[in-house]
Amino acid sequence: MKHLQLLIILFIGIFSSQLIGQDDITKRVDALEAQINQLNSIIIPDVENALSTVVRAKSQSDSATIMLINRINSIQNKMKILEDKAAYSDSTNLEILEQLVMIENKIVSLARSFNELYSIKATPEAFETPKLSSDEFKKRYVDALSSYQNGRYEEAIQGFSTLNFSESGHPLADNSQYWLGECYYSMKNYKRAILEFEKVMQFSKSDKQDDSKLKLGLCFLKIGNNQRARAEFKDLLELFPNSEYSQRAQQYLHQL
Repeated sequence: MKHLQLLIILFIGIFSSQLIGQDDITKRVDALEAQINQLNSIIIPDVENALSTVVRAKSQSDSATIMLINRINSIQNKMKILEDKAAYSDSTNLEILEQLVMIENKIVSLARSFNELYSIKATPEAFETPKLSSDEFKKRYVDALSSYQNGRYEEAIQGFSTLNFSESGHPLADNSQYWLGECYYSMKNYKRAILEFEKVMQFSKSDKQDDSKLKLGLCFLKIGNNQRARAEFKDLLELFPNSEYSQRAQQYLHQL
């Protein structure tokens, strides 16, 4: 019995000591948790703020990059529009220039044709023709020239060709040949016009040779043969230095 009491006392002592040790451990754990919570309250907000700052900076950086790219694209688009407008403007100006040249040539040609009509009507006949009377030849010539002036080029071609073939030795045959070339030029048949203008050069005493040289140069320009055009304009300046077309020939050479 005594031993049993001693054992009970010993067991209670051991259990009590264990309880005391567990209380110390619990207190230490609670203290550590408090410290951890305190550190969390300090560190976590700082980390969250740092992360938020990084995210905002990244977002701002991305936004700035996107804005820069959009700005570059916008500038490139504007440059492309300006380039297109410039190309269109150049093309339009060239087209207008070509139209003005054609109108100028047409005016000059019409002026020459009217001068010839006036000259023919005012000058008395001083020659005889073997196949056509003087009045008949003049009439046909005037009719063909009038058809040219009124834009009836097919009729004019028929009239001038008849005069050329039937009266090749007539003093106005070279004029008929020249206006034949003008008809084809007005119809934009530049290759055929070249053939007709070249025939004018076969009339050694023709006063239409410098006219023909100028038109030959223009015909070659129209078909894109700048080398031949340059040669014709140079021939005009060399063969006919006092021609009324010398200045125009120099201008065309300067453009080439």
